[in-house]
Amino acid sequence: MLIDWFTVGAQALNFLVLVWLMKRFLYKPILHAIDAREERIATELANADATKAEARQERDEFRDKNEAMDRQRAALLSKATEEAQAEHDRLLDEARQAAAALRATQQETLRNKQENLHQALIHRTQQEVFAIARRTLTDLAGTSLEERLGEAFTRRLRKMDDQAKAGLAKALEKTSETEPALVRSGGDLPAEQRAAIQKAVNETFSADIHLRFKTEPDLIGGIELTANGQKVAWSIADYLASLEKGVNDILHAKDIPEAEV
Repeated sequence: MLIDWFTVGAQALNFLVLVWLMKRFLYKPILHAIDAREERIATELANADATKAEARQERDEFRDKNEAMDRQRAALLSKATEEAQAEHDRLLDEARQAAAALRATQQETLRNKQENLHQALIHRTQQEVFAIARRTLTDLAGTSLEERLGEAFTRRLRKMDDQAKAGLAKALEKTSETEPALVRSGGDLPAEQRAAIQKAVNETFSADIHLRFKTEPDLIGGIELTANGQKVAWSIADYLASLEKGVNDILHAKDIPEAEV
């Protein structure tokens, strides 16, 4: 069989041309396309990783923000609770103080009322005692209460101890017609009683003492002589005060065992 070298050469040349053409126009574009696609895929994967990382970062930031908000909310709630408790304690303390102050005021008011009532009873009792004494003296002896008061006062004046007498004498030395010693009495003293008191004062202190007489209804059943801060007095109220003290002492002594039980 004869080989047609021309045909072989032509076919070889055609094959080489085909290979070059395929490489030139087919293989290289395909490789470029594959490379481009791989590059695009790699870019997309990189972008996806970046997006995923960004999403993860945003998720972490969101979680951190939520945790921070939770902590802030808890802190605000705790602060609000503490402030509410403090305000509750303050209002409760103010209410207790107000109640204590009101109770103290009520107790003080009650004590004042009791004291006023006590003083009113004492004053009324004194008035009644003096009225009875005045009527009794008038009916039995034909003398007035003021006369007996004057006599009792002059006796008290003459029986003064040396120290009290010396102090009053020194004070009376400073009296004068313009600034006389003052004799106060609960009722109007008759002229005879005033003269008797003036005489007793002059004799007791061996001097001509200037006296001014003044009636003061509040000085029930009593007479007092005052001069420059010194005083000598006699009053039925002194006996009543002594009686009241004795009664209070008895009541107090009676209450002690009961209180201990």
